[in-house]
Amino acid sequence: MEIGIAGLPNVGKSTLFNALTSQNVPADVFPFTTIEPNTGIAAVTDVRLDKLVEIFKPEKVRRSTIKFVDIAGLVKGAHTGQGLGNKFLSHIRDVNAVLQVVRAFKNDRVANSITGINPREEIEIIETEMILSDIEQLNNAREKFQGQARCGLKEAKIKSDILQKAYEVLNTGVPLRDAPGLDAQSLSEYNFLTLKKTLYVFNTDDDAPQTDPETGRFVREIKKSDFIMMNVQMEYELNRIDPSERGDFCREFRYETQIPEMVRMASRLLGLITFYTVVGTEVSAWSVPSGMGVRQAAGKIHSDMEKGFIKADVYGFSQIEKVGSEKALAEHGLIKTVGKEYAVQDGDIIKIKFQQG
Repeated sequence: MEIGIAGLPNVGKSTLFNALTSQNVPADVFPFTTIEPNTGIAAVTDVRLDKLVEIFKPEKVRRSTIKFVDIAGLVKGAHTGQGLGNKFLSHIRDVNAVLQVVRAFKNDRVANSITGINPREEIEIIETEMILSDIEQLNNAREKFQGQARCGLKEAKIKSDILQKAYEVLNTGVPLRDAPGLDAQSLSEYNFLTLKKTLYVFNTDDDAPQTDPETGRFVREIKKSDFIMMNVQMEYELNRIDPSERGDFCREFRYETQIPEMVRMASRLLGLITFYTVVGTEVSAWSVPSGMGVRQAAGKIHSDMEKGFIKADVYGFSQIEKVGSEKALAEHGLIKTVGKEYAVQDGDIIKIKFQQG
């Protein structure tokens, strides 16, 4: 699953991408430095995994990851092709969720595609372009089913009615994901842009963005719940220095990195949960969609485990955190054996039993 990093030109998208993925894609002060999307992987900071490492003392640790896609900046008129907008909108359509970077920093050397610092306007521009793109796609789908519905096809009538409701929502300027009572599942086959969940990153130049009153005012004005504030340039600089020196850097500049929290929020945005495995001298974290069955989850580790799945032994992170060892869990009867119908829970530690080859 992928999260696309979107926003207007020069708001800090590529800088954030570099900070997240330890890459070095160009991040210049003029628009459209990025044309084709860049893709990178970010490891998820996980305090539960750190605790398991402390308990089991493994030789190898595998963290779960999220794939991020750095998408070129959108501008007003993108749905009609302005600034190669149709191409860039198609890149957003390819991802599972959106991380929108919003400019909340002042720097005259970095070109600004709007007048002044106005997060509300930035968010409205992106939302409007997505809405207009969805309306165009929706109209094409409506025409197809309306014709079939007039011919008496029951299924076409149902789909036509659903699309009509979505059309009415979009024409009020509301993204489909924010429409109360709308059945998003019934629209999932169309991959509408405004159905994608969005996390807003307010890119500020303050060293303590979480306490910046001006950025706080912006947040209150736009009334968005899924957001985080951070100094993206500072995060990038922090990522460039040796990990052993980062603590001293943060203390010197009185800065607390927001990247781990942002990655956790991104994981939740994708509807992912995390389970763990302890095999030999390796402790691993695995991210899977919420509600996935244990057999399918085994396939995320290796296809042979899914094919030859027999059963699994499962216990919760909170249980081993409390008693301190698998031996103590077994003595208290806290390890349960489950079959393929079991739905993996967030924080499960799972030992898969399967028949090879």
